[in-house]
Amino acid sequence: MSRPQSRKTIRRPGRKADADRIESMVRVDHAGEYAAVAIYQGQRAVFKGRPDKARIASQLVHMEADEQHHLQAFDNHIRDGKARPTLLAPIANLAGFALGAGTALLGEKAAHACTEAVEAVIEGHYDEQVQELRLAGQDELADQFAQFRDEETAHKDLAVEEGAKDAAGYPALSALISTGCLTAIALCKRI
Repeated sequence: MSRPQSRKTIRRPGRKADADRIESMVRVDHAGEYAAVAIYQGQRAVFKGRPDKARIASQLVHMEADEQHHLQAFDNHIRDGKARPTLLAPIANLAGFALGAGTALLGEKAAHACTEAVEAVIEGHYDEQVQELRLAGQDELADQFAQFRDEETAHKDLAVEEGAKDAAGYPALSALISTGCLTAIALCKRI
């Protein structure tokens, strides 16, 4: 099956990025936002209804809403034919929820450490995509991804302010979560 001729070719110094590259970006970002929503749902499930956790529960509602907005944008890109969804979406949902609930069960600081680790990876990931899209003249998509990057950065900054780096076992927890995110990105680009 051939690709529609209307897709523009994106060029980046040292690397050709075309419609296949945009498709890969949309697919992996869609999966990432799907998992992010699930992470916050898992954390909220643990903290919900506990008066002593009202502050973090409120923060999680706001961050989940941002992620839901991002997910809706990628749903729209998929419906518009920019990409097919990853076959790993059900796994991303389950893994995200488990990661969110698991870190929340370890406490608020661990939940924030999860957010910080995930968002640090995603911030860099979106930043690379924004630069590539700008070089390719895909400014509308670059602007959208830049907005999402900035919102992810705000989540990361909030998590740090709330004590993410004070979580028990932070270096190991952060490294494990970061590695998981990078692995998921690599898999979802292709599957």
